[in-house]
Amino acid sequence: MLFRAFYALPKSIVGPDGNPVNALLGAANLIVREVETHDPRAVVLCFGPDAASYRTELFPAYHSDRDEVPDQLAPQWADCRPFFEAFGWTVAVSDSLEADDLLGTYARLEAEAGGKALLLTGDRDMYQCAGERVTVLYVRTGGKGAEEVTPDGVRERYGIDPGQVPDFIALRGDPSDGIPGAKGVGAKTAAELLRRHGSLEAILDNAIREQRPKLRGALVDGRDELLAFKDIATLRDAGVERPADRPTDWHGAAAAARERGMNRLAERLESFEPA
Repeated sequence: MLFRAFYALPKSIVGPDGNPVNALLGAANLIVREVETHDPRAVVLCFGPDAASYRTELFPAYHSDRDEVPDQLAPQWADCRPFFEAFGWTVAVSDSLEADDLLGTYARLEAEAGGKALLLTGDRDMYQCAGERVTVLYVRTGGKGAEEVTPDGVRERYGIDPGQVPDFIALRGDPSDGIPGAKGVGAKTAAELLRRHGSLEAILDNAIREQRPKLRGALVDGRDELLAFKDIATLRDAGVERPADRPTDWHGAAAAARERGMNRLAERLESFEPA
């Protein structure tokens, strides 16, 4: 969210100290819009390393092409916790697991408790979490807000079930994560193989029977690497606890926004306060 907002909004949006606050402002606007729409019982923002060591150990090129945090974003990143905690939101940080692992674990815990979870993300990898009680709020470009992605939505987009998304990523690849996938396999072939066999493991076990020579070779020769790709794409249990009810503190949020020179946002937040 922060990277997306940093590059979407002008750096001329600055606080009283003259430093940019565009990433904080943009991320806050994205989240507040969904909080206003869905009125969640609690909000958790998840942070973690860009590339967890367990993933780079499986595949050293994972996230290798990612840019460093820009100089003008670094101070905003450092200010995240005090800013967003002023909203009454929980900021969850892991040193060893990526933010997606935390997001997936929180969603699973809420579903298992009989509640409903909303995952606000710009990462399609999180489609694997979609379920009866978990909806992915996929952030789109423009001002239309997030798109609600359900299990049927995943099937419509990819032609597979949500639980097969890690298998799909392993086969098709994911350029944004540096995962090349199986040689010559695109989205259509990956989905077709998964519909026929059910899982990456079953596809590889039956690869020698594949009638297409190039595909057969790609599957047989790439077996170990493809299994590593699936492992990379599969979320880990972050070991967190289900958050308690904690409504958004609109007064505290407005004060934090005004302190950082976000006066229009502050006015908007103050309008949400109970009369």
